[in-house]
Amino acid sequence: MSKKPTKKPQWVIEKEQNKKAGGTETVWLFGLHAVRDALMNQKRKKLRLIVTLNAQNKLEDAIAAAGIYPELVEPRKFNAPLDPNSVHQGAALEVMPLSWGSLSENCIGAEIPRVILLDRVTDPHNVGAILRSAEVFGASAVIGTRHHSAPETGALAKTASGALERQPYLRMRNLADTITELQNMGYVVLGLDGEAEQTIESCLARRKDLPVALVLGAEGPGLRQKTKETVDHLVKIDAAGGFGSLNVSNAAAIALYASLERS
Repeated sequence: MSKKPTKKPQWVIEKEQNKKAGGTETVWLFGLHAVRDALMNQKRKKLRLIVTLNAQNKLEDAIAAAGIYPELVEPRKFNAPLDPNSVHQGAALEVMPLSWGSLSENCIGAEIPRVILLDRVTDPHNVGAILRSAEVFGASAVIGTRHHSAPETGALAKTASGALERQPYLRMRNLADTITELQNMGYVVLGLDGEAEQTIESCLARRKDLPVALVLGAEGPGLRQKTKETVDHLVKIDAAGGFGSLNVSNAAAIALYASLERS
């Protein structure tokens, strides 16, 4: 007698559907700088390019390099599926999200690597600015979580000003597990907390030869308790006075600079 196949629970079905959808979801990039850098990125799969004549002329070399045929539209009939408030500058490009590989592929190899981890930083403009700073200061990767972090979007790419195409942006399942994995790779992991007693510089004074991971939390809530318990040390950015605070993207830039090895 044949056995009836076991019916999958609804939560399993939904998980499989979400995974499938996530693998096929495309992203619309916009703005001359973001579109140009994506067109020039050989690792980026490009699907559809919509441009005005003016934008086409400005992107002529990048369009030729990408080998993509643009759809030419009138400025008043720009029909890319973007937010009406998007400053697209007459250019929009539909792409597949980038795949950067595993944590170890991105965080091992540099002489003294440094990475940024984001604890529930959801604003794409902040993440875009952080990617830009990470590229400038030579970070190996910016790491968020699959949930409660900014996904790859046009707004993020535009703020990143091209850095999204070159700076690894990883989204891991669990932040605490990722911190532990980095610690096992030899990283010293520092969590930024305004109430911490030591600064980044003082904490790293005798650890200049170690890889460094800097963990930043969302503005307001800051780091979650689990994150604070998992990092090696809590540190602060030394400030001149007791008033005011930095937004997370500014804090990331200063933290990266403060963690640079100095002779």
